[in-house]
Amino acid sequence: MLVRDAMSTVILTLGPAHTLREAATLMSARRIGAAVVLDPDAGGIGILTERDVLNSVGLGQDPDTERAHAHTTTDVVFAAPTWTLEEAARAMTHGGFRHLIVLDHGEVAGIVSVRDIIRRWIPDREPAGLARAGS
Repeated sequence: MLVRDAMSTVILTLGPAHTLREAATLMSARRIGAAVVLDPDAGGIGILTERDVLNSVGLGQDPDTERAHAHTTTDVVFAAPTWTLEEAARAMTHGGFRHLIVLDHGEVAGIVSVRDIIRRWIPDREPAGLARAGS
């Protein structure tokens, strides 16, 4: 199975001037854990994760004044849509992160998360021994 089979193609993109509160609000509304930050002045493509927002708030920083660019990871490991899910999982494990931006011919094509990979690896069925509520 390939990254293209598991990745999300609907991507939240932010600009570097978005506040962390704006980012968190948009990420929460979409129930996602990462956004792609497009900043041509700082190298192009970065990623802002829920962990980045949490770390900032944990440090006592104001999410209404902190900007995405100050918390964006710009030394990003990118995946190709033709990577296997095992290659993507290996890159995530090695790098200690949970999301990969997928580039196709230099353009953002999607994002793949650990959850996306697990959903593809685990059949969509009820595990043995677990009963559904109301059963």
